[in-house]
Amino acid sequence: MTAPTPRPGILDIKPYVPGKSGTEDGDARPVIKLSSNESALGPSPLAIAAAKEAVDNIVRYPDGGATALREAIGKRWDLDPARIICSNGSDEVLETIPKVYAGPGDEVLYSQYGFAVYPIATMAAGATPVTAPESDYRTDVDAMLAGVTERTRVVFLANPNNPTGSYIPASEVRRLREGLREDILLVIDAAYAEFVSRDDFTDGAELVHDSNNTVMTRTFSKIYSLAGLRIGWLYGPTEIVDALNRVRAPFNVNSLAIAAATAAIADEEHVTKAREHNDGWLPRLTQSLRGMGLIVHDSVVNFLLVRFPSGPEQAKAAEAFLISRRIFVRNLGAYGIADGLRINIGLDHEMEALTDALAAFMEQA
Repeated sequence: MTAPTPRPGILDIKPYVPGKSGTEDGDARPVIKLSSNESALGPSPLAIAAAKEAVDNIVRYPDGGATALREAIGKRWDLDPARIICSNGSDEVLETIPKVYAGPGDEVLYSQYGFAVYPIATMAAGATPVTAPESDYRTDVDAMLAGVTERTRVVFLANPNNPTGSYIPASEVRRLREGLREDILLVIDAAYAEFVSRDDFTDGAELVHDSNNTVMTRTFSKIYSLAGLRIGWLYGPTEIVDALNRVRAPFNVNSLAIAAATAAIADEEHVTKAREHNDGWLPRLTQSLRGMGLIVHDSVVNFLLVRFPSGPEQAKAAEAFLISRRIFVRNLGAYGIADGLRINIGLDHEMEALTDALAAFMEQA
């Protein structure tokens, strides 16, 4: 007997592996999860209250256009709501773009340590993923432009980048856009934009305004702490938004997510507290880990790329040591950074436990 088989290329895709949480191992000890870049302070109380209220009406389908949320996003960031798509996490629109704008025989370009969803989305569309080398774990615009061929249809730019924590300034983002052909879609993935306080940073919105071949994606999973509700959005030219809306799933965003995200936008005080907490711990943790002899890359977001001077085996041993203390961070072997771990900023007691554990590990190393 024969069975249905996936089309060629599907089984070549390496599945996305989420950060470990420890909840699946049956150990009842408290867990410190620093593996998924979730915001330390959690959601706004207003968002929680709105989600609870929305539960009373889950018998009804959600608004398929997420109208109230699009209007709230437009008001908050001075954008046209008609050019916004809300999605099941920003992953949904990132996965949809290659399906609409690339296919067999086409190429999708992104930087060497770009987000793991990019190759998955590309191969699922039947297109070919192409990576451009980075310079010191930072997107290299010259290398990106050199990687463009006549087959290139989409370019993904994670800015800031996950898992490196680095970014490129607005001038370099614009130089990348200007160096691409008009028929190439530039996707600026700005999932961590709200954490960045650098004067030369851009989320890319002005490039969407100025061109018909650029989109920006954002998420409520990071500083807004709504990862469990899966809610993100895209801002783009009218024609691209129209094309994506034609293939996205109907009712792709649930009622609880719409309500919580709309309320979260309104709570600027909570966002400010989350950013201030991160701004306090990011340099402190960087300095502390560097003092232990670890290689810690500069970051503008809510996580650090930490590399181990003795290489991959030391990184694996450090991860195992942290797990023994119920501290979970992200192994970066799948990203090609075998000597590194990604560690996000947590609460005060979690950061203190982390530094104590890594200090003990390095002392015995």
